[in-house]
Amino acid sequence: MVAVGVFAIGEALWTAAHLRRRPIDVIPVGRPFMGRDDWRRSRAPWLRGTALGFPFGALPAGGAETPTFLSYITERKLAARRGGADEFGEGAIEGVAGPEAANNASAAGMFVPLLALGLPVTATATILLAAMTKYGIVPGPTLMTDQPDLIWTLLASLLIGNTLLLVINLPLAPLWAKLLQIPRPQLYAGILFFACLGAYSVGQSSFDLLLLLLFGGPGFAIRRFGIPVLPLILGVILGPLMEFKMREALDLSNGEVSGLFNEPLAIFVYFLVVPAVVVPLLIARFRPPALLEHHDPEVS
Repeated sequence: MVAVGVFAIGEALWTAAHLRRRPIDVIPVGRPFMGRDDWRRSRAPWLRGTALGFPFGALPAGGAETPTFLSYITERKLAARRGGADEFGEGAIEGVAGPEAANNASAAGMFVPLLALGLPVTATATILLAAMTKYGIVPGPTLMTDQPDLIWTLLASLLIGNTLLLVINLPLAPLWAKLLQIPRPQLYAGILFFACLGAYSVGQSSFDLLLLLLFGGPGFAIRRFGIPVLPLILGVILGPLMEFKMREALDLSNGEVSGLFNEPLAIFVYFLVVPAVVVPLLIARFRPPALLEHHDPEVS
């Protein structure tokens, strides 16, 4: 419910508000298949983007934004050395191939901490963790030996899914582009209708619809002001698990709060957690204004 409200309702509201004053600008779609020169120019950016993306995806809180940005900067600098920097911003294929490879590699890399440590580093990984926990699957170091069939099936599904995406999307690219020609009122109304229909069909309760709309407001604010959505999803999905583990810990210590701090391992973990929380806040607080992310001020 929360995910649908934040991603569907919030995104639809933000898009409607952001584009309400702009005319429809549909870019004509060229040929859907790559030519020989495109393949030649894309091979090296693919490899460089993959090398940048996978390590960041495997790191907790690595994300896809950093390797995507690094890949684009790398390809632009390499193009400048070859004298082809003028093509960037005008459709240079290196500026697309490298960042997309980095993005896809980081998305695959997030399975490393998820399966090995049970640590979700993205919103998608959090939803996968919740689904696995629901079916009694406990991610961790022994998951590969306890349920090897699940792991290999999951890895095979990644290969099959990417192959199907390639087969389906290449010939249908012009058709997907034509979806942009749907009038905006009908498009947004369709998104909202199917989101509400899905929420109501879960429990057939009007309360679910109310929750959906209530979370649509924060979803719009998150999209408008560039607030990371992952903490919200983590809190909703992992919050009950954290409360359960807290009750377990207090039960083992007979209700004494000191039981959470009297073990050397616990103190060591706290020393790791506190800097991980405080340091990013300090960096964001004292970062030079020129490096701050720019958000579109058009939407009020």
